[in-house]
Amino acid sequence: MQKPKYIKEPTPLQCGQAVLAMLTNKSVDEIVNLLNNERETTLKEMFYTLDFYGIAYDKTRKEVKNKSELPKIAILSLETPRCWHWSLYFDGTFYDPEHGVLSDFPTSNRKYYWEIIE
Repeated sequence: MQKPKYIKEPTPLQCGQAVLAMLTNKSVDEIVNLLNNERETTLKEMFYTLDFYGIAYDKTRKEVKNKSELPKIAILSLETPRCWHWSLYFDGTFYDPEHGVLSDFPTSNRKYYWEIIE
């Protein structure tokens, strides 16, 4: 899988669509149209999109405390101070639809991930 191109969420409710767009190399609008959803994205919708585009992943949700515990590529579910939030981790870098390209997790209390398998 190639390094993703960063996509900022078009609205505060489209972090999931932005993560999926970065993973699939599609636009956020294409993901919104596929899911018929322009609001919060569910885990079921995340899995549906990965299946639709043939992206392999582990369905096991794993808790993570430190960046060093992450696999090469992962979808992150983060409990931020404002809400639950989707983010993308790729090979040492966080591609966060709200907070930008980061070297570590955005501020979050609880962190979970699902591994993307190359």
